[in-house]
Amino acid sequence: MQVSVESGEGLVKRLLVNLPADKVNELVDAKLKEAARTVRMDGFRPGKVPLRVVKQRYGEQVRQDAYGELIQSSFYEAATQESLQPVGEPSIELREDEADGGLAYTATFEVMPELEVAELSALEIKRPVTEVQDADVDSMIEKLRQQRTEWIDVDRGAKNDDRVTIDFTGIMDGEAFEGGTASDIPLVLGSDTMVPGFEEGLVGAKAGDKPVLELKFPDDYRVEHLAGKDATFNVEVKVVSEPKLPEVDEEFVKSLGVEDGTEESLRKEIRDNMDREVRQKVKGRTKEQVMDALLAANDIKAPSAMVSQEAAALKQQTQQEMSQSGQQSTMDLPLSMFEPQAERRVKLGLLVGEIMRKNEMEVDQNRVDEVIAEQASTFEDPQEILDWYKENAQARASVENVVLEDQVVDLILQQAKVEDEKLSFDELLNSKS
Repeated sequence: MQVSVESGEGLVKRLLVNLPADKVNELVDAKLKEAARTVRMDGFRPGKVPLRVVKQRYGEQVRQDAYGELIQSSFYEAATQESLQPVGEPSIELREDEADGGLAYTATFEVMPELEVAELSALEIKRPVTEVQDADVDSMIEKLRQQRTEWIDVDRGAKNDDRVTIDFTGIMDGEAFEGGTASDIPLVLGSDTMVPGFEEGLVGAKAGDKPVLELKFPDDYRVEHLAGKDATFNVEVKVVSEPKLPEVDEEFVKSLGVEDGTEESLRKEIRDNMDREVRQKVKGRTKEQVMDALLAANDIKAPSAMVSQEAAALKQQTQQEMSQSGQQSTMDLPLSMFEPQAERRVKLGLLVGEIMRKNEMEVDQNRVDEVIAEQASTFEDPQEILDWYKENAQARASVENVVLEDQVVDLILQQAKVEDEKLSFDELLNSKS
């Protein structure tokens, strides 16, 4: 077997392989003899068809089958011989062979990029630091009270934070426009959910009033054919209600699942939940900062075959999530919308894998057990979840992959230049990651 290599654009390589005629003919003859034992032809008993007749009838088909087998076996042998790591399936093109009966082909494919990960000590990372304050707990209790707001009908003009129940019809160019009519709509004034000026125009209105609002849609309004247009809204106010928030008493506390009904226990439970949320958010954002720094310091190419495969997986995952959430859509999401995220994931996978290899890292099984135990603790029957992981090797392997990534993050944080960034609870929750 003769092999030569040509380099294409980026990660593309071309293998030029020449197989001698005797190797091809040996396989063709073996296949012809095998066919002769099973082929059925008129005038001959099974297994008694002369080889020359089989060759005459099926010779070309058998040769093509032999080509396929030889290409498949010789390609990976040739790639190994040339120390190449193919990615994805090669594109095969047959070439004319000067030696009669030989096989010559060109295999075009991508290879794994050569990786030399930048020094981890050169990475600069900002790590968020957040502590839950008493004011954060107060704010959370206030949100819980607002979620249990009771609305009391009142006989007075509406004001901000009141809820009005309304009918309205939108008129444009003398006619009602599509999407501009609704009945029995509850609207909290000051919530900024309607067109600018709509809620302000209802301040002071009482039940039974029929205000007429002359408004203009914003130039950047989400409905393109309405953007920047003038419209008249004929509104009928049917009910005005004011909010009544519950007191933080025993009944309220117990309604939130705190059995002893004390505010002290409620605050402790809320703080514990917020602390848990902070830990998860800090971990996620820190990991994202580490991965961003790793990508910025390592300019590598991602094999397009791997990117396409990852993009297809992301597309399938998105469609499954849409289906599970009740979004029945026949729209075929374009693969291109997933490619940037897929490329990032492929590059990070290559870099993280190289760091693991270089540092001979193995998964910490104690950390795996801790992660599984934490997940199980959120279920009604934790032991059932623990038993499931014991019996499901694939599920445990998924956790092991996450833990290995966390170990890489820890390794990078130990060596990189890390600056702590103090964030409030709200700033942390509103940050990306």
